[in-house]
Amino acid sequence: MMFWYGGNWMWWQAALGWVGLIVLLGLLIWGIYALVRSTARRPGDGEQGSNAGRILDERLARGEIDAEEYRRLRDLIESGRGAGTARSGTRS
Repeated sequence: MMFWYGGNWMWWQAALGWVGLIVLLGLLIWGIYALVRSTARRPGDGEQGSNAGRILDERLARGEIDAEEYRRLRDLIESGRGAGTARSGTRS
């Protein structure tokens, strides 16, 4: 009794099986990675890049601005006005 009508696979059937297996494993690995990445993420990780106070602290530590300019800019940031207009005038 013949079940598979000849019993031999064509070359494209084997290739399609391998490609399907590789795609399935890739999706499985990506899903596990995304799950682990999302559970390991702490709140506030994405907000660090836009923290103006941190940038201002780094500029003071590098010596780009002095203490007086630091206090003036810190007051501007804390008051919430003129965040885009605060300029130190000392570019290096």
